[in-house]
Amino acid sequence: MAGILAYGEIFKTHILGCPSVMLASPEAARFVLVTQAHLFKPTYPKSKEHLVGPAALFFHQGDYHTRLRKLVQASLSIKAIRNLVPDIDALAAFSLDSWHGGHVVNTFHEMKKFAFEVGILLIFGCLEARYREELKKNYFIVDRGYNSFPTNIPGTPYKKAIVARKRLGKILSDIISERKEKKFLEKHLLGCLLNSKDEKGQVLTDDQIADNIIGTLFAAQDTTASVLTWIVKYLHDNPKLLEAVKAEQKAIRILKEEGNQPLSWSQTRNMPITYKVILETLRMASIISFTFREAVADVEYKGYLIPKGWKVMPLFRNIHHNTEFFTDPQKFDPSRFEVAPKPYTFMPFGSGVHACPGNELAKLQMLIVIHHLVCKFRYCLKIKVPMICYVPIIRTTHCLNSNLDHFLLLVPFTEISLLSLQKQS
Repeated sequence: MAGILAYGEIFKTHILGCPSVMLASPEAARFVLVTQAHLFKPTYPKSKEHLVGPAALFFHQGDYHTRLRKLVQASLSIKAIRNLVPDIDALAAFSLDSWHGGHVVNTFHEMKKFAFEVGILLIFGCLEARYREELKKNYFIVDRGYNSFPTNIPGTPYKKAIVARKRLGKILSDIISERKEKKFLEKHLLGCLLNSKDEKGQVLTDDQIADNIIGTLFAAQDTTASVLTWIVKYLHDNPKLLEAVKAEQKAIRILKEEGNQPLSWSQTRNMPITYKVILETLRMASIISFTFREAVADVEYKGYLIPKGWKVMPLFRNIHHNTEFFTDPQKFDPSRFEVAPKPYTFMPFGSGVHACPGNELAKLQMLIVIHHLVCKFRYCLKIKVPMICYVPIIRTTHCLNSNLDHFLLLVPFTEISLLSLQKQS
């Protein structure tokens, strides 16, 4: 907020040598992302395009972007994801069951593993184990190099990521060829991409499909995992709220056990306290603090000239923490969402044509994980005062080791395990 206090809601600066305009008002964000979105294109470093793939949805605008976005949205529609609830429920139960034993768990990393499995489910539906393991191994190598310095020297994280990306392309090419031969018509994302034809009857190339599959995996990983990690922290820091969430979730668990059924779509729609916790976490943590755009022409806004080629950054975090829109913004208070926020004051998933198409799936995953977490565990923070890293997304760190993001001591919700832990201490 320091820049806003010093220079106002519109000011210019330089980021990595690029002249940039910072915007911290709902009106400015709407101008850039919605009403005049055609004047501002998404912009990413070339190193990131090389790792994800240049044909990925979020590197484009115009007709190609519109076509791909419709395909992705079709696989992420409410109708599509409601059918995934039993499968996501099973994945969440399996993931959290592996935490039993009273040991220390790296929450962020465990949530990333879970989010990856949900991504695989969304994209492929059923996938052979051999493909799944090879995709996972190479994807996480690419992931580790994604935000590293792009030094193309053997042994560096970036070089390893480049090599792993080539392997990912080969694995996806094999899967795509196999699905084409069997003429799969499933409604998962791969099926939507394979069956798509434009107005001229042209289909997507294998490279375009592969790039968008990898792009979807990237979009589904760190952000969802980071929000889930912060939810765990905020619930730990607010015991009364945690008890209210537990009561809500245990009532649903009783209904599940009476019917001997997995979690249902209707039950996920009946978690008002938990849902407000998710919204407040999205506001408070503001995982996506800003987004990069680039002016494709000279643009005038409120008497200011934004020259062509300049970077433009709507600052979501500053809007989410503005006292004009949210009373006492540094306080974690889910009850504030009993009333809907004013338009463009709450944009955890962005806005406009480039808003995250997977926002409903992300919130569904969070609801399901919280259900299992509070019903199965009592927990306490292992690191009481974690350091905070804001780039590329907000997350917690342990000292200077960014690979140790947020530790929790998880205690299975049974008296025997709790007593055993007390004896050890």
